[in-house]
Amino acid sequence: MIQETLDLTSSDLYINRELSLLEFQRRVLAEAWDEKNPLLERLKFIAIFGSNIDELFMVRVSGIYKQVEARLMQVSLDGMTPPEELAAIRKLSLELMTEAQHCLHKKILPKLDKEGVHILDYQKLSKSQKERADKYFHEVVYPVLTPLALDPGHPFPHISNLSLNLAIVIRDKKGNEKFARLKVPNTLPSLIPIKRSSGSVRKDGTIPHHHYFVWLDQVISSNLDNLFPGLEVEAAYPFRIVRDADIEIQELEADDLLESMQQSIRKRKFGSVVQATINESMPANIRELLIENLEINANDVYILNNPLGLSSLWQVYNDVERHDLKYPIYKARIPKKLRKMSSPTDLFEIIRTENILLHHPYDSFNPVIDFITTAAHDPQVLAIKQTLYRVGANAPVVDALLDAAERGKQVAVLVELKARFDEESNIGWAQKLEEAGVHVVYGLVGLKTHCKITMVIRKEGDGIRRYLHLATGNYNAVTSRMYEDFGIFTSDEEIGADATDLFNYLTGYSTKQDYRKLLVAPTTLRKRLEELIIREIEHAQAGYKAHLIFKVNSIADPEMIQLLYKASKAGVRVDLLVRGICCLRPNIKDISENIRVISIVGRYLEHSRMYYFQNNGDDEIYLGSADLMPRNLNHRVEVVFPVENKKAILHLRQDILETYLKDNVHAYMLDSNGYYSRLLPDGSSDITDSQAQFMS
Repeated sequence: MIQETLDLTSSDLYINRELSLLEFQRRVLAEAWDEKNPLLERLKFIAIFGSNIDELFMVRVSGIYKQVEARLMQVSLDGMTPPEELAAIRKLSLELMTEAQHCLHKKILPKLDKEGVHILDYQKLSKSQKERADKYFHEVVYPVLTPLALDPGHPFPHISNLSLNLAIVIRDKKGNEKFARLKVPNTLPSLIPIKRSSGSVRKDGTIPHHHYFVWLDQVISSNLDNLFPGLEVEAAYPFRIVRDADIEIQELEADDLLESMQQSIRKRKFGSVVQATINESMPANIRELLIENLEINANDVYILNNPLGLSSLWQVYNDVERHDLKYPIYKARIPKKLRKMSSPTDLFEIIRTENILLHHPYDSFNPVIDFITTAAHDPQVLAIKQTLYRVGANAPVVDALLDAAERGKQVAVLVELKARFDEESNIGWAQKLEEAGVHVVYGLVGLKTHCKITMVIRKEGDGIRRYLHLATGNYNAVTSRMYEDFGIFTSDEEIGADATDLFNYLTGYSTKQDYRKLLVAPTTLRKRLEELIIREIEHAQAGYKAHLIFKVNSIADPEMIQLLYKASKAGVRVDLLVRGICCLRPNIKDISENIRVISIVGRYLEHSRMYYFQNNGDDEIYLGSADLMPRNLNHRVEVVFPVENKKAILHLRQDILETYLKDNVHAYMLDSNGYYSRLLPDGSSDITDSQAQFMS
């Protein structure tokens, strides 16, 4: 039995969720500082950091603001009130954004310049470069621009989310000062390519190309006279805003979820402003004008260097084809058993023989696409059912489903319209699927469908057989090359029966509350995970081997954290591989001394979720889509599935988890104060780079 003698709900035992998320951004930023990474990859990490900070403010900070406005003073796990959280977030986020700017300007851009990738200020362009930039302005930019006056007859204009703008000061012939706002078009590249030339031959015989870019907003600022003839342009000050972009849907009142989502996306453009970034050069009167008209707190104005939107640096990474400045190209492998198939339908025979485990991006995502494509073409296949969360713009999986529908298969797809920031893409695919005759379901009331599962029903002999693909990651062919995830093919009859029950739950009125092998949220997942952890505690109390290893994106669920504290107190070894948020404090005397928390950040985004239970030597492993967060356990449809092949369990435990736990290149260790320190080889230990090892 579990002994409870300590208050495990004390705020001292928890790390603030938002500050933990910001500490993850610090680790992302550390990859930009790391000189072992190729230069353009370092620039990419700056861009990722910028995108992540934007999302933090659009979703998390905006949510805290709503609590403040509603005067909901509910404290967080660590005991902070919403105003205290906002103050702490402002301080840490400004520190990190300033650090990112410093890294960009002092470390990365000078080295890129030496390597022939030149991101230039307009004022530093040569005469010929200015002529090219000005020509681009007149031919391409000028027709797109719409200056908006600000005076009694022209109210302050709406400023869209994530937009870069210019606050312009103008003086007329009588000496009267006027103001105007100009949006920097987001339909044009943030960086204008003005020249590409060849450099001198290098020692290896190659000839590098020089790339020259100039910032679009600077080119516009230097050509403003063209927009205001007869007036004197005194100055232009850039500013950028971030709005509340979290969508709220009153689903119970929405007759048509698709239409409701479309309306919500439109409303997102008008969410309240939660952050404005400006340059130090902006005078106080212009700053006050923005604060008043954007209706924001002065504390929400962040003073930074250019570029105000770091995510714009993605353009350089994508446009510059300098493979010597990027990670070496990695070609994903195809598992041995899938390499020699005389016919595509051999895939079904192989899956019948044994379950197949895939570890992306090290294993190719192509077999997953082939699985659905083969099912679409196979005359023996009767139906395909699938959940889609994020599939992206280029979606071969959706193409295969459309093909299947055209060939007369029964195709049922659950498209989660509430996948944040992928809503518009998912709406487009849902409409296209419906037009092809696919049965499309848009999710359940009050729940996001986050599970990743495909079921193929195939006629074999006098009966049918169900073939399944279950995964920890999305059916997105592009992100499958950048995100680390697991998937499994199986024809297990009990899992197939569970999948049928799950799809009936998703598409119909089923109130199924139990499953044979699958752990499904919000019905059985929490209860079963708790039972498995308690079993490990009882093993430890009986003097048996007890070890938990959880690999997740985030841990924030208080009940799960308390149970892990109890496990540690009982003597269970607990290793947590947590990429992002971790609200648990390890290494607290008499509470979490047996808990170790490691975070790995590297070339690939560690996205998979794995739950290992030593079970006194009879190891059990589950993979799935769920993190240990209240939203995953209570408010989403998630699937966690068992790995039952003994070889696969051994491989995951010894080759995968053990390698992660030994990583001393990309790994960070969390201490009891909430700080992360990088794990480095101590001289006596071997260097272990988990991601490089998996690639090899």
